[in-house]
Amino acid sequence: MNYLKIAWRNLWRNKRRTAITSASILFAVFFAVLMRSYQLGFYDHMIKNAIESFSGFLQVQHVDFQEDPSLDNTFPCNDSMMLLIKKTEGIKAVVPRVETFALASSGNQTKGAVILGIDPAKEREFSDPENFLVRYRITKDVLMKLKTDTRLSEEIKNKLDLISNNSYSKIGTIAMDLDVDEKKYSRDLEIIASTGHFPGRMLTNEDDGVLVSDKLSKFLNIIIGDTLILLGQGYHGSTAAGIYPVRGIVKIPNPELDNKLVYMNLPYTQYFADLGNRVTNIAINLHDNRDKSMLEHQEIINNKISDPEIVVKNWKEFNEVLMQQIESDNQSGKAFLALLYFIIFFGIFGTVLMMIYERYKEFGVMVSVGMRKTRLAIVLIYEMLLMGLLGVLSGIVISLPFLFVLHFNPIRLTGDMAQVMEDMGFEAIMPIAWLDFYILWQGLVVAFMVILACLYPLRKVFALKEVDALRA
Repeated sequence: MNYLKIAWRNLWRNKRRTAITSASILFAVFFAVLMRSYQLGFYDHMIKNAIESFSGFLQVQHVDFQEDPSLDNTFPCNDSMMLLIKKTEGIKAVVPRVETFALASSGNQTKGAVILGIDPAKEREFSDPENFLVRYRITKDVLMKLKTDTRLSEEIKNKLDLISNNSYSKIGTIAMDLDVDEKKYSRDLEIIASTGHFPGRMLTNEDDGVLVSDKLSKFLNIIIGDTLILLGQGYHGSTAAGIYPVRGIVKIPNPELDNKLVYMNLPYTQYFADLGNRVTNIAINLHDNRDKSMLEHQEIINNKISDPEIVVKNWKEFNEVLMQQIESDNQSGKAFLALLYFIIFFGIFGTVLMMIYERYKEFGVMVSVGMRKTRLAIVLIYEMLLMGLLGVLSGIVISLPFLFVLHFNPIRLTGDMAQVMEDMGFEAIMPIAWLDFYILWQGLVVAFMVILACLYPLRKVFALKEVDALRA
């Protein structure tokens, strides 16, 4: 206890030195917490948007569908089952779907495609294909008209080749590809949009047409009003074939899906594959998307259905590829954080080094008058621990208001970055993770760095020579 009192008094003999050392630890904790909260917040934001806007956090599937995703492993879906799930407390939205594969053909071109049968009205709560409808397409004919249009500025005309053969859902994306300011060149952009207007529309609940992904439509050389021929295998090996009019083109943010996706009305998909009222899955979104809530709802719905051939799976179980991608990206984030810790450590070590050399003569005097080096080392350790504790706690306390404010009022992105995020279907914000154990972990890591920084002062104390120290 006496050592602790001496250490505490020593801290305040030179307030400026203590303030500098504690401040370096404080800012280390503050920046580490802020950076990690941005990383976790961004991961969470991306996960929730990707899952919530397409696959759902939970899916009802046939028990064998995960291992063998064929139409033979489907299950009957009726209004009573949908109502049973939807009436569960905490459920935000429920949509039935049929996912199958077929050869898509137009003219002499044929390609394998994923057929996604949807309920257009309900699907607006999930993937919302209407948001990705191609509304402007810059074909060769459109490009020629624009280059001869006297209303366009010469600067824009010189950049038109940058958007040749591109498809767009929003005017802002055209501005981004042309690398121009949307407000400044709004008139030119409106001319480009009106010239390249693409008259697609969303499916209705009674529609017998299809929506074709952008890259697939270009490969098949298909446009609005053309017919798409689909040939595949239906339920229990039956032949699935049909001819469908194209109602619209959708530009899917995922390049892999954009190469092969076809949206079709759910009843027509079931008729195409001879499924009757069967579906491949029922996608479910929740009001509370946290893991604990998700697992609770998974168990509740499993108990409600109580069918041995039907199982409820969470997104981590049926989307293992995304989980691996997230984990890989998270490791990259940790590596970047380790680099920050490396910089922080040398910041702390620099202030400790300054403190030791300022007090080197003082240490020499204390050892000369009879103080043992062991006791001096213990006092020094207590001083470092007290300064570390002061800095860590202060850093955490100061970071909390920032986390609280930025969590509920995230920074909104602007310019090209915002446009990229919105085109991918994500809200253009920089979210902050909510308070969790990651805050304490940052404090503990910085505290560990403070302990490591103690090793040099201890070495200096034990290697101290009184004569040299007194002359310092």
